[in-house]
Amino acid sequence: MADSTITQRTFASWQKPDLDLSNAAWQSSSQGRGDVQIAFVEGFIAMRNGGSPDSPSLIFSPAEWRAFVLGAREGEFDLT
Repeated sequence: MADSTITQRTFASWQKPDLDLSNAAWQSSSQGRGDVQIAFVEGFIAMRNGGSPDSPSLIFSPAEWRAFVLGAREGEFDLT
C-alpha cells in the first residue's frame, strides 16, 4: 500500500490564540437575522452560533477572514 500524502494537523499546529471571548462585543448581520455572530478580538475575528453562544467559536486571522468573506461573496459556499 502506498504511503498517504495527507498531512494531519493537530489543533496546536494551527497556532490560533486562546482568546478570552467573555467580554467580546458580538455582532449579528445588519438585518438582525440569522444565528451567525462575529466579534473582533485582539486582532482576530471570532465567529459563533448565536443560537448556542456557549458552543465553541471559530477563530480567524485577518487573512483567513478575508479569504472566507471573498469566497462567500463569490458563491463558493452556495450549496443550492
